[in-house]
Amino acid sequence: MAKLGQINKLQIIKEVDFGVYLNGDHLGEILLPKRQVPEDAKLNQWLDVFISLDSQDRLVATTDKPLASVGEVAFLRVADVNRTGAFLNWGMPKDLLVPYAEQRIPMEQGRSYVVYLYIDSSGRIAGSSKLSLHLDEYDHEQVFKKGQEVQLLISSRSDLGYSAVVNGKHLGLIHVSEVIQDLRTGQKLTGYIKQIRDDKKIDLTLQKRGKQGKQELTDKILEHLEKNDGFSPLADKSDPDAIFKQYRVSKANYKRAISSLYKARKITISKEGINLA
Repeated sequence: MAKLGQINKLQIIKEVDFGVYLNGDHLGEILLPKRQVPEDAKLNQWLDVFISLDSQDRLVATTDKPLASVGEVAFLRVADVNRTGAFLNWGMPKDLLVPYAEQRIPMEQGRSYVVYLYIDSSGRIAGSSKLSLHLDEYDHEQVFKKGQEVQLLISSRSDLGYSAVVNGKHLGLIHVSEVIQDLRTGQKLTGYIKQIRDDKKIDLTLQKRGKQGKQELTDKILEHLEKNDGFSPLADKSDPDAIFKQYRVSKANYKRAISSLYKARKITISKEGINLA
């Protein structure tokens, strides 16, 4: 079934001077303008097109790909602001409207914000930076497990830490104590489920926990030593930023890892650094 604001596979059913018409099922015939029609297109051929609205709110198809579809979250730049709201560049000829009522904070021209795309009450494609109205902050359906790897999009910052969109569908929090690197709104990165709290809210971490995470880190340390003549200047007194740059982990986790290797007699530790035993 064809859907507004989505990429659809539709069939050419009519050719006209100004383009072709596609079978939009319950949406009716949808025009694909001539400039968008592939040179080798012919009657009955199926095309991947995005369905949107033109300046007169008529359904129109395009072979261009937007930066996000309805039901997705994206980091978009504000092209203009007027009395209606903010208009964001989302890769389409007609900018995406974020009404004032859907702005978490007032949007400014030239700045970028994480927004959710949806169909508003008038049937138009719109955006919202009030993500909690559209994404689930709770894991009621037990979607996630502790330690599970997830894809994150940093959406905002507060005194508690950073809010992040989890796998494009949920909202979670990276607490200040879990922040081991500089983060910025709109940044995409891999994270892990730290815990699902009693109230079903989602806590996130940027480091893999448990035995598997510890084993992976110790393996990386040994591999690094073997590639560098058995020596590394990174020890328990080293700068946290230098440790993170090399291994993408906190200093505390690194110290636990080299302590484990030392107890296993795989390395020695000195003021200069660590050595393969």
